Amino acid sequence: MLICFSLSHSYASTPRETIVAAVMEADEVKKNELILSLASTFSEDVPLLLAAWKEDRIYLYQDENGKVVPVLMNESKDQSGRQTATRIEDGLPLKDNHGQLLTILAEDIETAQHDSNLRSVMKRILDLGDLSSSDSAKRILAISTMGMGQNPDSLPLLMARQSVEKDPRVLASLVEAIDLIQLKNEDTALRLVAIKQLEALHSLASYDFVQSMMNESVEDASTAELFAAARKALKSIDHHRTTINIFGTFFRGLSLGSILLLVAIGLAITFGLMGVINMAHGEIMVVGAYATYLVQTVFGGGLEISPFGFHIFIPGLHLTGNRLDLYFIFALPIAFVSAALVGILLERTVIQFLYRRPLESLLATWGVSLILQQLFRLIFGASNVQVYSPSWLSGNWEINDVILGWNRLFVIGFTVVIVVLVWTILYRTNLGLLIRAVMQNRLMASCLGVRTERVNMLTFGLGSGLAGLAGAFLAQVGNVGPSLGQSYIVDCFMTVVVGGVGSLAGTVVSAVAIGMSDQSLQQYLHNPVLGKILVLVAIIVFLQWRPSGIFVTRSRSLQD
Repeated sequence: MLICFSLSHSYASTPRETIVAAVMEADEVKKNELILSLASTFSEDVPLLLAAWKEDRIYLYQDENGKVVPVLMNESKDQSGRQTATRIEDGLPLKDNHGQLLTILAEDIETAQHDSNLRSVMKRILDLGDLSSSDSAKRILAISTMGMGQNPDSLPLLMARQSVEKDPRVLASLVEAIDLIQLKNEDTALRLVAIKQLEALHSLASYDFVQSMMNESVEDASTAELFAAARKALKSIDHHRTTINIFGTFFRGLSLGSILLLVAIGLAITFGLMGVINMAHGEIMVVGAYATYLVQTVFGGGLEISPFGFHIFIPGLHLTGNRLDLYFIFALPIAFVSAALVGILLERTVIQFLYRRPLESLLATWGVSLILQQLFRLIFGASNVQVYSPSWLSGNWEINDVILGWNRLFVIGFTVVIVVLVWTILYRTNLGLLIRAVMQNRLMASCLGVRTERVNMLTFGLGSGLAGLAGAFLAQVGNVGPSLGQSYIVDCFMTVVVGGVGSLAGTVVSAVAIGMSDQSLQQYLHNPVLGKILVLVAIIVFLQWRPSGIFVTRSRSLQD
């Protein structure tokens, strides 16, 4: 078949010319070969022209010079039923020798012939059009689909594509697909070569196929080498899968720990440093998530809301493409500021009267959380709203079959930046010095002239702003709704308590450890619910043994 492809290229150099040659070819075998050759020179015109041929819309027109020209009849007709036509060869309108546009009666000329075999070949080419797509992901998907089908008829198409493909990832997919098909070959030598190549590729997709080949074959002296190679390949693929699971679990645990840390770091300030049990922390986080949603709608088509029965329309900029994707960059500072302002308002109206009164602060902030949830429902409705991820956060990198999502990598990197900034603020700025002084001994700091009320307000605003940033990132992970904060508030407190109340380093270690444990248990138990239960039990046991957490914060305060 490869020889047939090379012969077909001698007839034509472009897909349109190839189709013209196929239309004019009388030999059915050569006609099929010409159509098959389109697999290596696919273009956007091919599906349209082949579909038109199958629908009998390609005609053979004899011009004034007696030359037969394949044409595509346009759909519109004039009053007499005549139609204009387009030349298949170059896509130009059909004209006479004087350059005048021609109109034709379809019944006066014959259609290009096709039979069931040719239509079957056309269907294969149409189905495999993605082989020549400019998008490498589409090419890989098409190649993988062909390999999984194990249809020997696909081999010539894959081999033809292999000779022109440049992308290393697509080339690897081509080798894998060809070897999968060769597993069905009757030639034992070819099957042996295919198995060894699949082993070298660590092909996860081939595992079941190699095993199925072994089950369907009879093991005897003539196939002993084949069976030994298959067992060796299966063992190698199993080892590769284990390695992928280990690194994949590590990455998922690290990303989950980063999300947990991003959510909990604000609470580490308000609860860990200030001693305030803020049950509304989750709802302040939701403020940041809804702020992100509002920025998205402003960049898009706008939004109509009806708070308290008043209809308000927020106009949009109607941006598209890359400009619309910029919304998330603007949403981050807006989410921080909006959540910080809500936190400052909460501190000024409720929290400032409840310092050193943990039970009262718990009950009061729990009531505030219920009020905020209802407020979200009144403004945005009870249903969840969706915040879409920008294109630069929607893809992934694949390293040795380990998939690294861009959004998770961005969260990990951003969390590292946030931790560094918080540590810098607390330990390298005057504000951080005042925060630590007030938290350790409020009375002494006040006697030394520190405006403790202002420091409390700024500290609570900082912790709330960080919660808003967490909400912006959680909006990228899932849908945003009034009850989003309730899903994370318990995990937040667990992270802060296990790490050590008041310890930033402890919060970091605790978040990563909980994230890793959660993902590892889910991986090995294959039961997410049971995994979370075991993590919770482990935390309870740990706190029984070490109630102060991983890192014990030492203080000279006389107020505790």
